[in-house]
Amino acid sequence: MELYPSIERASVQEIKRFQEEKLKGLLEYLKDNSPFYQKLFKDNDIRIERIQTLEDLVKIPVTTKDDLQQNNQDFFCIPLDKIVDYSTTSGTLGDPVTFGLSDGDLERLAYNEAVSFACAGISKGDVVQMVTTIDKRFMAGLAYFLGLRKMGASVVRMGPGIPELQWDSIFRFKPKYLITVPSFLLKMIDYAEKHGLDFKNSSVKGAVCIGESIKNQDFTDNILSQKIKDKWDIKLFSTYASTEMSTAFTECDYQAGGHHHPELIITEILDDNGDAVKEGESGELTITTLGVEAMPLLRFKTGDIVQAHYEPCKCGRNTMRLGPVIGRKQQMIKYKGTTLYPPAMNDILNDFNGISCYQIVIRSNEIGLDEIVIKLSAENETGNFVNEVRDHFRAKLRVSPKIEVMSFEDLSRQVHNPNSRKPVTFIDLRSH
Repeated sequence: MELYPSIERASVQEIKRFQEEKLKGLLEYLKDNSPFYQKLFKDNDIRIERIQTLEDLVKIPVTTKDDLQQNNQDFFCIPLDKIVDYSTTSGTLGDPVTFGLSDGDLERLAYNEAVSFACAGISKGDVVQMVTTIDKRFMAGLAYFLGLRKMGASVVRMGPGIPELQWDSIFRFKPKYLITVPSFLLKMIDYAEKHGLDFKNSSVKGAVCIGESIKNQDFTDNILSQKIKDKWDIKLFSTYASTEMSTAFTECDYQAGGHHHPELIITEILDDNGDAVKEGESGELTITTLGVEAMPLLRFKTGDIVQAHYEPCKCGRNTMRLGPVIGRKQQMIKYKGTTLYPPAMNDILNDFNGISCYQIVIRSNEIGLDEIVIKLSAENETGNFVNEVRDHFRAKLRVSPKIEVMSFEDLSRQVHNPNSRKPVTFIDLRSH
């Protein structure tokens, strides 16, 4: 298997022609096998032979998360006895959506992770510790395992949590890389410091960070990333993926955005009217999957607001790169004339060393306006500290949230819910 696919180093024109050929094959496949897209083509009088270029995609209506939730079974393109794995999306907004994967889809998933990890510098023979779940119908954990196996790396399947066991495993198996939620690295550092562990001289050289942003829009380290690196000199790699995409965008050594793999996915970045944004502007990532057998998606709106970068990377790849996710469209907050996304608030809360745990809650007040409540537990819970946090919000975001101080035990139970795959740091109680 080629870990550095030549198409990623081809010219922009060659990449485009390559994707257009793949798109034609996908449209034929959907016309023959997908009940959902057969109906969509018929209802909208779409003749697939008229879709010849990437620019022609705009002639096809977009697919939304609502479509997936309401017509889940109609997206399946293969008989159920050909499905070898069932996964679900995390279902943070509405009911989870079921995804089936064929044998070929698992192969594609393994290939995707192998080329993505190679992008971040992992290679054959490296030991990698997975600080993430592989069960609970979570596609990503399985994908990481399959990808590492495919590229010839060794895997330590630790699962999330329990710093003591993570360190025991690190000193025992000497992993070079971790795959983890970055905020958990702070818990590991805290444990190591309190128990006198020589973590700075451990075998770990880097971490592939999932589920949380570690970069600002200009690719500098955000506060979370700085806090980790101030204590532990390891390389942190951003990666962005979703169950619907079955594809990852992972940073290379130059750390200037997650690289697009053109053999796996077609991307569009659209404004609120469904038009392509101008270069340098942010918009909603809309994707078309390539090479998926069980549940391919055509012009699926991910709900993630991102900015794309098109100049060639110093690593030699000419593929588009995605910057950090600015926010989820459905989590946008309108607060007294200011538009906000949760990641901007995470950055402010991560700025305080005294905060041991936090959760952002958005609700509608009695007159229908968005209200922000920050629940936090802090080491020195003085009234002055609460005012400092509020002042920091005013200075940075021009908003003044309500702040509720809670005990670490009570808040930690809410944030680290055993039924959730990631820390629950944002709750939206508004009725959308």
